[in-house]
Amino acid sequence: MFSQLQALPNTKPSGEELMSKLLRRRWTLLSPDTNIHQITVSSKQGQKGGGLFSNVSFLNNNQPHLGNMMLYENQGLSFYIVRDDLLHPFVNGNKARKLDGLLPLIEDHGVTDVVTCGGCQSAHAAAVAVSCAERGLKSHLLLRGEQPQILTGYNLISTIYGNVTYVPRSFYAHREEMLQTHASMVAGHTGSIVYCNDIIDSSLASQTFECSKFVQRDAPRGTENHSRKVAIVNEGAKDVVALLGMFRLVDYLSQDHLLGKKRAFNFVVDSGTGTTAVGLGLAAMYLGLPWKITAVMLADTMDTYRQQERRLIAEFKRQFRFLLDSHKLNGANDGIVHWVDRCHPRKFGNILEGEIEACQQVARQTGIPLDPVYTLAAWEMATRITCAHEDDSNVVILHTGGTLGMFGLAQRYKSYFGMLNNAIKS
Repeated sequence: MFSQLQALPNTKPSGEELMSKLLRRRWTLLSPDTNIHQITVSSKQGQKGGGLFSNVSFLNNNQPHLGNMMLYENQGLSFYIVRDDLLHPFVNGNKARKLDGLLPLIEDHGVTDVVTCGGCQSAHAAAVAVSCAERGLKSHLLLRGEQPQILTGYNLISTIYGNVTYVPRSFYAHREEMLQTHASMVAGHTGSIVYCNDIIDSSLASQTFECSKFVQRDAPRGTENHSRKVAIVNEGAKDVVALLGMFRLVDYLSQDHLLGKKRAFNFVVDSGTGTTAVGLGLAAMYLGLPWKITAVMLADTMDTYRQQERRLIAEFKRQFRFLLDSHKLNGANDGIVHWVDRCHPRKFGNILEGEIEACQQVARQTGIPLDPVYTLAAWEMATRITCAHEDDSNVVILHTGGTLGMFGLAQRYKSYFGMLNNAIKS
C-alpha cells in the first residue's frame, strides 16, 4: 500500500484536464452539437410605432461564417442564435440540457420511477415525461390546478408520456411535502426514495461518476418482483446537476471553428428559474471566456434570482470540488449573471397585445418559432441591444424552445390569436 501511495503523481491536474474529467461521462444527448444561425436586423424607413417590431425586419442566415471568418465579415446590425429549440420535437432546449447530465445518473443509480411537479402547461414536466419514457423509466407528474377541458400543448404531452396527477393549489404551495408524500406512495412499503443531490454525492464518493457501479444497465426495472426506487426531481430541474449540461454546451460552442475562446459575446437568455443562465455563466468563467450572460427575468424579483445564483454556485462548488480548479471560480461569488427586467414587464405567464403578431412576424421572416412568454423576451432584448450598439460584443440568443406552449396560450388568449387572421401580411 505504501509503495502505491508513493507512486501517486504530485502534480496537480490542469484546469483543462479537470474540465475533461468533468465532461467524460455518460450523457442523455448523444452529442452536444447544435446549430448557430445569424439574424440580420434592418430598419424599416419611415415606419414608427404600431407593433413590437413594426420598425424593423429580420433575415435569417442559417449558414453564417463562424470561427476566424467572423472577424472579416461585415455583419452590420445582426445577432446570432443558438438553435437549441431543434434538439428534440417535444423537449425544450434548456430542459434537454438540464436533463443531459441528470438522467444517466438516475439510471445508473437503479431508479425505476421519477416524481416531479410543475404548472398545468409545464415544459419541465413534459420534458421529464418524454425523456423518462425514452429510457424505460416511469414518470409521475404533479401538475398544479385543475385538469383543462381540452388537453393541449405540454399538458397533452405530459399526459401521453407520463402519469399525471392534478394537485390543488393549496397543497401545491408546499412542494417539498407534496413531492415527498407522492414519492412515498409510489415507492410503497418495500421501495425507497432518493433525491438528485444525494445521487451526485453518492456517485462522487464512490468514484462512479464516470461509469456507475450502482446497477447493471440491462438490469430489469419496474417489474413486480423488484422494489421501486423513486427519484425526486425538483420543479424546473433546479438541482445543481442541471448545470452540467451547460458546461457541455459551452465547451462545444467555444471551439475555434464556432464561437472560439477569445471573441467577446453577450449571451441573452430568457430566465424562468435562472438555472440555465447560471450554468452558462459558471461554464464561461471556468473556461476563461470573455462572455457576458444577460438573463431576462420573467418570474421573480432580482433579489430572488441573485439568491438562486448564489445557492447554485455554492452547491456546485461543494459537490464538484474534486473535479474543478476552484481558483477559476474565485470571482463567481461577486455575480456571474447580468439580471435585467423584460423590455415590457408583466406578471409571469401573461402576454400583451401585439406579442402574438410579433412572434408571427419573426416566424414569417426567419422561419424561427418564438413563444410570447419566454423566447420572445430574449429576442426583444437581443434586438434592443443590437440596435442600440450598447457594447462591442456580438449578441447571441440561446433559443430555449417553448413553441408547444403556444397551444396552451391559444386557449387562454383566444382574442389575441383570433387577430392573426386579420394581421397584415409582411
